[in-house]
Amino acid sequence: MRTHTGEKPYMCEKCSRQFSQLGNLKTHMRTHTGEKPYRCEDCSKQFSEIGHLKTHMRTHTGEKPYRCEECSRQFSILSNLEKHVRTHTGEKPYSCGECSKQFSQLGNLKTHMRTHTDEKPYRCEECSKQFSLFQHLKRHRWTHTGEKPYRCEECSKPFSELGALNCGLKTHMRTHTGEKPYMCEKCSRQFSQLGNLKTHMRTHTGEKPYRCEDCSKQFSEIGHLKTYMRTKTGEKPYRCEECSKPFSELGALNCGLKTHMRTHTGEKPYKCEECSRQFCELSNMKRHMRTHTGEKSKV
Repeated sequence: MRTHTGEKPYMCEKCSRQFSQLGNLKTHMRTHTGEKPYRCEDCSKQFSEIGHLKTHMRTHTGEKPYRCEECSRQFSILSNLEKHVRTHTGEKPYSCGECSKQFSQLGNLKTHMRTHTDEKPYRCEECSKQFSLFQHLKRHRWTHTGEKPYRCEECSKPFSELGALNCGLKTHMRTHTGEKPYMCEKCSRQFSQLGNLKTHMRTHTGEKPYRCEDCSKQFSEIGHLKTYMRTKTGEKPYRCEECSKPFSELGALNCGLKTHMRTHTGEKPYKCEECSRQFCELSNMKRHMRTHTGEKSKV
């Protein structure tokens, strides 16, 4: 009758939680005492409830008594079936109290809540960096071990990440497929990496988030700031393997190592559309183009 009346005469002395049946109170008390009286005969693992032991036994027997009526997939645990059924119904019973975003699984909601609380429960033992998701910590650990478990089937290049936005295997595959999924809403130019699109957007917004600490000059890309800083320090970290000439820039259009290498290879990638004459530097081609347009060079 207590299921109808809601009466709960049995109270836990530890936490004041109330129960309608004495047996439920006794089971609950094990959460405080740590008692686990039910032992698996196969692996000796212990449990606080007989139901938990019965469920565990299915890992040994392979029994899956719960079947999905939609696709006949079977499960050993009822709650796993209930989660699976939502993939068919689209039901999302768990709602975020902060932004009202809905989820089909409670665990996904708990993970999402960290975007609001900034909780990062997973810590790297090597450098103490913290992460909100365990898989992010797992990938980060490879930066310490050097492990690269993902390999490109086209060129065998190894990667430590599978699908990271800028440095994972999936992103690398676009160099083979030519896929460019990120499009600029302003000019429709497409990019293979999200980071490249974000950098490109600064050509429209004029944003220059990188500032020189010496003279406050600003740049739209961190690489441009680093290159500029070398004009102050005189550092030239890039050296030609042919003639040992040093350079402060790797691939700048007119004065970098890559441009210099064309003096050895004879490569001329810039072609005049008017007369098909070719040039090794873009600036030289632009000067040449003025001979066709009649435009005079600016002094």
